[in-house]
Amino acid sequence: MNTPATENSNWTTRLKKNTLRLGYWTTAWVITLAIAAFGPKFAWDYATLPSILALLVNLAAGLGWIHANKLNLRDLDDLQQKIQLEATALSLSVGVVAGLSYELLEDIHLISFQPEISHLVVLMSLAYAIGVFTGNRRYR
Repeated sequence: MNTPATENSNWTTRLKKNTLRLGYWTTAWVITLAIAAFGPKFAWDYATLPSILALLVNLAAGLGWIHANKLNLRDLDDLQQKIQLEATALSLSVGVVAGLSYELLEDIHLISFQPEISHLVVLMSLAYAIGVFTGNRRYR
């Protein structure tokens, strides 16, 4: 018969395993993104086949990261799932609203430079981090 201590130990072990898995997939995705971004210029002189392969490997690593994130979220307790859901909703909402407005600034000639996706990624990351921080403080 499982005791609460055993169940808690199993949950803690799964959480550690999922966190490590998520960390490995995140690292793989970042490395393959760097290879896909910088490889054409510095390694294979913009050859088409290696560029396509690098992009496909990056997409595969991204899918692995998405799956690892799903497994990690599934095993969180209800409160942590709620915090993650709220932080993700904030990040998505900020990304859509700010991203469309940012693009519109260039379209209506209020800025003279091309909007960069990296600016939006940074903004969404900050919104997510703020959402996690405030959620953890709110439900402390």
